[in-house]
Amino acid sequence: MVILILGADGYLGWPTTMYLASKGHEVIAVDNFAKRQWELENGITPLFPIATMHRRVDVFKEVTGKEVILRVGDLLNHRFVYKLFDELKPDIVIHYAEQPSGPYSMRDRATAFHTQNNNVLGTLNVLFAMHNIHNDCHLIKLGTMGEYGTPNIDIEEGYIEIEHKGRKDTLPFPAQPPSFYHLSKVHDSNNIRFATRIWGLKTTNLNQGVVYGVETDETKLHTELETSFHYDELFGTALNRFCVQAVSGHPMTPYGKGDQKRGFLNIVDTLKCVELAALNQPEPGFMRVFNQFTEVFSINELTHTIKDSASLCGIEAEISHVDNPRIEMEDHHYNPVHTKLTDIGLKPLLLRKTLIESMLKKISEYKNRINRKLFIMNVKWKKS
Repeated sequence: MVILILGADGYLGWPTTMYLASKGHEVIAVDNFAKRQWELENGITPLFPIATMHRRVDVFKEVTGKEVILRVGDLLNHRFVYKLFDELKPDIVIHYAEQPSGPYSMRDRATAFHTQNNNVLGTLNVLFAMHNIHNDCHLIKLGTMGEYGTPNIDIEEGYIEIEHKGRKDTLPFPAQPPSFYHLSKVHDSNNIRFATRIWGLKTTNLNQGVVYGVETDETKLHTELETSFHYDELFGTALNRFCVQAVSGHPMTPYGKGDQKRGFLNIVDTLKCVELAALNQPEPGFMRVFNQFTEVFSINELTHTIKDSASLCGIEAEISHVDNPRIEMEDHHYNPVHTKLTDIGLKPLLLRKTLIESMLKKISEYKNRINRKLFIMNVKWKKS
């Protein structure tokens, strides 16, 4: 298959690019390197040194013999997007190319504006390219479990059957996003659902949980093939950050009581989920939704699991709760459904079995690069 990967320079985009290219697909990697610019603006560097995208592509070919085509451009430029679809006629479009951080989106007006402008309008250009240029392709869009929020009912996979005043209908599951970033994903979902219905497109929305992990089979092949592992408060996910804090000797810092629950999955499972979505095509005209995670943990469960695993590595990790900078429920019901991906073949890697020992050892190799100032960057949802 011809596979177009948008946002191919990122934490998930680059491993996905290598994984699918290794499978023999013709992969075209697209990025404008905006994430690297946001990192520079905020004094952030990934834990591992990251080669340029051009260098990564060259090294990948040297090591594997597989070629990845690199195209540099911005999804906000519709002419660039239209040209991609016209020249390449992709079978699959995997869309990671969005500002990925809730905290970044909540820092100030400018970052909120930039997040929604970049994410929503870039996706609109992709939809119009599918409609106007090449509609015989399948869009796989990375959403987020954060679109749902934490309702006091079980979370279904995208849709819910409702009975009201004697009538029934299946409707999109109510969205209660916790940040401007998550809200941009809701706007995406609404736009994709609408465009899919009126234009008969083939689309899958992957509402992903929190991803953790430092390595995939392909990143292990060469040091210049590693992905951009973040541990800072802006772009680093909770489990990744806690692991780096433990290794550095800094207390792990769960927000508030730490009873917040979320869905989690290993980065290797992200690649498998995307592949399964690509190999199992949806029917045109209806946006398919998969809840993409494998396990649910509270933040306290995460920190204690890491503490126990760290002790096996000779690391005495500590836990120190901090004031919650976010506006969120800390004690809540959380029971999301996630059966559709396992139904089509996902065999998940579970946290306690794969875990953290390998992450802690890998992180320890780069301990001298850890900048503790990045653990807490004082982004608050509500200004005091």
